[in-house]
Amino acid sequence: MPMMCGGLGEPQPADEKIQKLADSLKGAAEEKAGKTFDVFVAKTYATQVVSGTNYFIKVHVGGEDHIHLRVYEKLQCNGGEISLHGIQQSKSHADPVEYF
Repeated sequence: MPMMCGGLGEPQPADEKIQKLADSLKGAAEEKAGKTFDVFVAKTYATQVVSGTNYFIKVHVGGEDHIHLRVYEKLQCNGGEISLHGIQQSKSHADPVEYF
């Protein structure tokens, strides 16, 4: 029977684990965005369980600016690697974290 992908969970406040996850990908986010961020504070996140976990993280990057990160974490049995799969720029604090 094929594995069914799960829906996106409810947004939650970012905790220390999510901040560490975001921090580990700051360089990759800056590269994709084409700029550096003086501030990089995870605010909220939602998860989606697939053949691993997708994290959708709202990150405050200074002033009124936010970005959304799509991060994929492989299952531990597959190595557990973490990678940045996407970024959305020009987001505000009010923009909800959604699948992209």
